[in-house]
Amino acid sequence: MELVIAKNPDTDSSLPYLVRIPIAGVPLLRARDVWPRTSAVYCHPVPDSEWPDNAEIVERIELRVCERRGAAIDIVANRSRENRSQIVFTTARGRDMVFWQSPRTRTQSKPKTAVSRSKASGISDLEIIVDAHERYAYSFTQQRACTTKQALPCGDYAVAYEGKIVASVERKTSADLLSSMTSGRLRYAMADLAALPRAAVVIEDQYSTVLSSKFVTAKDAADGLAELQVRYPSVPIVFAQTRKLAEEWTFRYLAAAMVWVSEDADAMKSAFALPSKKPVRSGPSNSEVRTWARAQGYAVADRGAISREIREKFDAEHEDR
Repeated sequence: MELVIAKNPDTDSSLPYLVRIPIAGVPLLRARDVWPRTSAVYCHPVPDSEWPDNAEIVERIELRVCERRGAAIDIVANRSRENRSQIVFTTARGRDMVFWQSPRTRTQSKPKTAVSRSKASGISDLEIIVDAHERYAYSFTQQRACTTKQALPCGDYAVAYEGKIVASVERKTSADLLSSMTSGRLRYAMADLAALPRAAVVIEDQYSTVLSSKFVTAKDAADGLAELQVRYPSVPIVFAQTRKLAEEWTFRYLAAAMVWVSEDADAMKSAFALPSKKPVRSGPSNSEVRTWARAQGYAVADRGAISREIREKFDAEHEDR
């Protein structure tokens, strides 16, 4: 089985090669190059009659695989390098077009996925707790959810049922993932998450990006992730590709976990008690106390904490007011 490439006898054509694919019913292709090395090769289908009687063969490529799967043909050459490619049949601007591409030339674009505004797991308005220490937190403005800020014992986003945390999601960028993984911090975080009924780690990037870091080798990154997933199988590590999709996935995951855990008495046994919020201090501001202290002849600094002694004297004088 061979892929045969010949010179196009039409010297006026901008596609100098003819490609004959060894599959019945597949048309002859005019091509811009003999293999997609540095960029995808544009091709144009033509009738078999364009193959010249005395074709000037440029290359014969022995193939191990040549199979049509839907609108694409998978090709694997019998050689060690530059051996995989795919011919894709598509339509653009009202006409048929063909592109010959390889893993190196295929562009990996971010998906233009519209976020659904539908309910998650039937919950009309999911209440999500956002860790008070979370920087650049998700707002969930595109989802049917409301948020409250509070310190969480683990994870960055959580849902609670009957005063207990039933599910939590830890958010990571690719850089933060590698940093926390190599330092060991992620292992402790996942140990905390694994104690919950349901928990996960969501990454705002692709797996391939993590493996192409300049600071951590691909082997160390892959081995580290594999070890964490094996050690903590109940805490999935999900690559959501973009921040927008990671936010949507977090919303859907927490809603599904809320419904599932609330109906499972055994799962609720491992839920964490939601930490009580710190009471909001009421009373006079520091500036008020400083103004009073100076009027009484006490020396106080312009900044910093006010001594307990001065506060007690202020409170004693104002307790009846």
